[in-house]
Amino acid sequence: MIDAAIFDKDGTLFDFRATWGGWTARAVDHLAGHGADRDALAWRLGYDLAAGVFAKDSPVIASTTPELVDIMHGFVPQMGKGQLLDILSDLSEAAPQAPAVPLRPVFEALKARGLKLGLATNDTEAPARAHLAGAGVLDLFDFVAGCDSGWGGKPAPGQLLAFAGRVGVDPVRSVMVGDSLHDLEAGRAAGMRRVAVLTGIAEAAELAPHADVVLPDIGHLAGWIDGLRRA
Repeated sequence: MIDAAIFDKDGTLFDFRATWGGWTARAVDHLAGHGADRDALAWRLGYDLAAGVFAKDSPVIASTTPELVDIMHGFVPQMGKGQLLDILSDLSEAAPQAPAVPLRPVFEALKARGLKLGLATNDTEAPARAHLAGAGVLDLFDFVAGCDSGWGGKPAPGQLLAFAGRVGVDPVRSVMVGDSLHDLEAGRAAGMRRVAVLTGIAEAAELAPHADVVLPDIGHLAGWIDGLRRA
């Protein structure tokens, strides 16, 4: 039985390429204005500015915002890390989001089945809340955690365990839904079932060994849960 579901944000609720390609380009351009080598920074972030595509090992895919600050600070050493964190968070909050599927019907269907809903992202919390609000679904979530919310970031299980504790659902009756190995590792460490979706960068062959199921997108989650309940 599944009574709670916690979701990754980028690549799971929102199409990763459409959303974070633009963010990365804007961040690179902004820091180039402060003296960073534009091409070198884009290369370090694993982003092809001309083609608008990410390398599969791009740190943007799974790193927390503070981890990205550590990476990018070397290109603008004259800028304080706190200032750089604020810049990246502001750019994140303003980044246009491209939902992977129409989100409200998905989450309303899950709430109708009695599920508690949470979000665990390696982004910071304020942009995460802004993105959910912009998509018209923040009110459906019982828990929202960013990497700065006090429980760390993925692949550690802190955010997921905090969610389970907050909503009063045993982790074994919960599912972690995400598009990356970091998400699935966090779910495993928390003792949750794991659902992988293909709206991020990783492919099915990479995710399948670490997931209970691989789905095209979160729109198929309710049907999968219904199947478990029937079984």
